[in-house]
Amino acid sequence: MHNAIEKCPVCQHDLIITQLSCTNCDTKINGHYQHKQGPFSVLNEEQTNFLLSFIKCEGRFNRMEGELGLSYPTLRNRFNEIVKILGGNPQAELKPLRKEERMMILSILEDDIITLQEAQSLLKAKTALTSLEERAAIFEELAASAITAEDAEKMLRSELE
Repeated sequence: MHNAIEKCPVCQHDLIITQLSCTNCDTKINGHYQHKQGPFSVLNEEQTNFLLSFIKCEGRFNRMEGELGLSYPTLRNRFNEIVKILGGNPQAELKPLRKEERMMILSILEDDIITLQEAQSLLKAKTALTSLEERAAIFEELAASAITAEDAEKMLRSELE
C-alpha cells in the first residue's frame, strides 16, 4: 500500500481524501477527510523507519549499527538529516584539541596574550572543525591578539563565522 500524496501533481494544490475502503470486506465510505498531520509527517518512509529503529535501540548508535548494518558515520549523518528536517540544528561532533594546539595555547599564555583562566578554558575546549588549517588560523589570530580567547573558543566550536 502506498502513502497518500498531499499535493495535486498537476496544479500543486492540497488534495483531500474522499473515500475510505475496508481491505477485508471492501466496504466504502465517502466523505472529506484530512491527511494525517503530525511532527513526523514530513519524513519519508526510510526516515520514519530509521527513527523507529533509533527509538527501539534507545538512541544508541552502537546497537543501531548491528540492527541496520550501517557504520556509525552513516547513522550519524542520517540522524542529523532528520533533525534538520524536523527543524532542529544538530551539533557537530566535538573533538579534543591536538597536542600541537594545546602547546600553542601554552605558548600564547607564556607570551602574556591570554590569562591563565582563558588558557585553562581553551585547553579544555573541544572543536567541531576538522580542517587543521582553519584551526591553526584561529590560534594564529589569537597569538596576534586579533581575536579574544572567548572568540577563539567559540570559533573552535563553530559558533562564530
